[in-house]
Amino acid sequence: MSQATLRTARIRLVPLSDEHLEHEVELDSDPEVMRYLAGRARTREEVEPFHRRRLTAADRVPGLGYWAGSVDGRFVGWWILGPPQRPDQGPVEGQAELGYRLLRRHWRQGLASEGARELLRHGFEDLGLTRVFAETMAVNTASRATMAAVGMRYVRTFHTEWDEPLPDSDLGEVEYAITRQQWLARHRSAPDL
Repeated sequence: MSQATLRTARIRLVPLSDEHLEHEVELDSDPEVMRYLAGRARTREEVEPFHRRRLTAADRVPGLGYWAGSVDGRFVGWWILGPPQRPDQGPVEGQAELGYRLLRRHWRQGLASEGARELLRHGFEDLGLTRVFAETMAVNTASRATMAAVGMRYVRTFHTEWDEPLPDSDLGEVEYAITRQQWLARHRSAPDL
């Protein structure tokens, strides 16, 4: 199964491809976008290997991967529904990690949660996933709010060793998650979500 093209009321989500590299460079060159990820802007030379790894994410588990999102034909950011990569994230089968990164000019418009809701729907309805989780720095309140807004629940705080720790990394990372049963219950009780 290859990655599907997905749609929401405002966003068209297409599988990430080489044509999106320039958008990824723009996204990662904003230090505010990268604040909780790298702590600084990335150069084009740094983005290119990340782009190649993002493309190969779709090869690991059929149907999963990265999506480039556009509104009215303009790139706004990317979303991921990817397989777990660390042993502490649990088994690959039936699970996926949700993520999103948007250009700053598109923040606070509900686009991150709109795209995330569609990936949850796709993961549970189309791909038959049993659990989706997301992670961020504990101090990243905006990302945590998006996770909660789409129905994910706080699971744990954990600490990771970093070669170059970011400010406040000593407060840890947090994991949020939602199971298929929780998503179905939420979806049935509030179909307009």
